[in-house]
Amino acid sequence: MRLKPAATRGGAFTVVGFVLIAGAAACGVALAQSDLPNKPIRIVVGFAAGGPSDLVARIVGTKTGEILGRSVVVENKTGAGGMIAVEAVARAEPDGSTLSNTATSVAVNESMPKSIRVEFGKDLVAVAPQAETANVLVVHPSLGVKTTAELIALAKTKPGELLYASAGRGSATHLSAETFNMMAGTRMMPVHYRGGGDAIKDLLSGQVKIMFANIAPVLGFVNQGKLIGLGVTGPMRDHALPGIPTVAESGLPGFDVRYWVGLSAPRGTPRDVIKLIEAANNKALALPEVQTALAAQGFSPWIGTAEDFDRFYRAERDKYAKVIQASGMDKE
Repeated sequence: MRLKPAATRGGAFTVVGFVLIAGAAACGVALAQSDLPNKPIRIVVGFAAGGPSDLVARIVGTKTGEILGRSVVVENKTGAGGMIAVEAVARAEPDGSTLSNTATSVAVNESMPKSIRVEFGKDLVAVAPQAETANVLVVHPSLGVKTTAELIALAKTKPGELLYASAGRGSATHLSAETFNMMAGTRMMPVHYRGGGDAIKDLLSGQVKIMFANIAPVLGFVNQGKLIGLGVTGPMRDHALPGIPTVAESGLPGFDVRYWVGLSAPRGTPRDVIKLIEAANNKALALPEVQTALAAQGFSPWIGTAEDFDRFYRAERDKYAKVIQASGMDKE
């Protein structure tokens, strides 16, 4: 079952969120009796500093460390779509002092038969979810479509001809588009860039006319009419784009693609340590300053348990395995 975020951008805490926060406060009292090592906590991120995963690690991790009475060090180990960092954590001492910043790309890479080197649930175990954000389907005005249904109709008349911009193979922008292709029965083709910035630059010039972009970088262009927003990829409308429906309500029921970040630890990490970190993480996510900092990056806090994150990760891995097979990415 998909756990709803305890808070949305502009929303209120759910009962689940309050219960978890209360548990976190109680857990903090027992910190001295825990088996958490008396040393800094290292959060290993598979992407460069300043990226979405890295920002979540620093925003939430710093406060989590304060709650635990430990300093937090964020270490960036880039390469292989984040898998080098994941492998490093899997080999670390399972004592709670080394955690993986586990994002969507990890589930995607694990779904690629040639990429499986670390298995979630076998080499790593869930600790807690942290944050999530949706993309928005945007098109250049010259494409001549104003709704998701119109884009689907156009794409079906031009199989293999319409190009969409991607921030990189296996990125959330790429998987959003390929999930769209699979569910809509279209065949739009990717143009991969080194990052979202370059992709948006060509999108604005009209060289590529379609993109499932992160909301924050394109928000101003949508508001100015330089890009047309067709649909939000998450299960609910975004408060920053209230007039834009979700893709799911625009003709593709069940469409749900988000970029998410959570924490995992090496297998063998004691359960009481995992629960201690989980509670501190959730308490940090409830802080107004953390929510504000996340919202500035386009993220919503996601309060949940290790069990919630474990179930969600496995569901995402299975979902993307189907998308990868349908797109032929598994044969590339």
